Amino acid sequence: MPGSRRRQRGVLLAGIALLLAALVLAVVLASVFMPGREAAGGRPLRWQDRGTTRNLREIVLGKCYSYLAERHPALGRDTDCLKIWESLKYAFVYKNPCNTTAEDYQPLMELASHPIPCNKSLFWSKTNDLAHRYTKSSHGFLTLEDTLLGYMFDGVSWCGDPSAPGINYESCPKRSECESNPGSVFWKTASKRFAEAACGVVQVMLNGSIEAGAFRSSSIFGSIEVFNLNPDKVSEIQIWLMHDIGGPQSESCSGHSIQRLKRILEERNFTITCEDDYRPVQLLQCVRNPDHEDCRLCPSSMETS
Repeated sequence: MPGSRRRQRGVLLAGIALLLAALVLAVVLASVFMPGREAAGGRPLRWQDRGTTRNLREIVLGKCYSYLAERHPALGRDTDCLKIWESLKYAFVYKNPCNTTAEDYQPLMELASHPIPCNKSLFWSKTNDLAHRYTKSSHGFLTLEDTLLGYMFDGVSWCGDPSAPGINYESCPKRSECESNPGSVFWKTASKRFAEAACGVVQVMLNGSIEAGAFRSSSIFGSIEVFNLNPDKVSEIQIWLMHDIGGPQSESCSGHSIQRLKRILEERNFTITCEDDYRPVQLLQCVRNPDHEDCRLCPSSMETS
């Protein structure tokens, strides 16, 4: 009997040892997979980009209500701004910002989506200011930032943190720190949907004054939007290659990067045209440079003939 008791005691001690080892392993794994988890009041993870925009909730709701009231009143009947905000919170609050997925944003995308009229989609790369000056003066055209989804979140930033309060207001990760950060994943997902929705004639505004080339495969347009345009829905793609007034003419429609873009699109069975300095857009540039020779109504050669 004494030997039997010793064996039972040994088995019990071995079981306790295994249980303790399992608890230690669980703590170690938690520290590995949730590196930002700290005690309440602990400091959030540190990154290199700006943190979550202060008063983000109020800004998003304000932009949502403003868009519905001033830009697209017809959407107001079916759009719930509070639900949109809650779906954004669900996508990032209390989450490690380097683990963001497109699926996190799907409820938000569904809630904020609305139809894009055919022939009115305008894509851009390195022409942010000019493209949006044009859409403001030509109200029929829409960039992603002119849709409800893009309008609400343009110019703000956000990211979560595993520690309380679940939002990092001090810093958020740059793309170089982790590609799957909340901002990058959001804009890639939104850009993909915007391209998929395009139909009819599509416009693309590129910058021909950039030395590295107007079309860049690494841009959102070059890596996401180009490959999500649907040739069954898009009848033609018009490239507007704009140059800075008085600036360098680094590339024309016959340039190397534009030809590369044309080959990509032709392989996908699109019809493409390209125009240097599309005049209606150039006239907007001339508002700030009215005396420049590029802005004369008649070229010098015609004036002297």
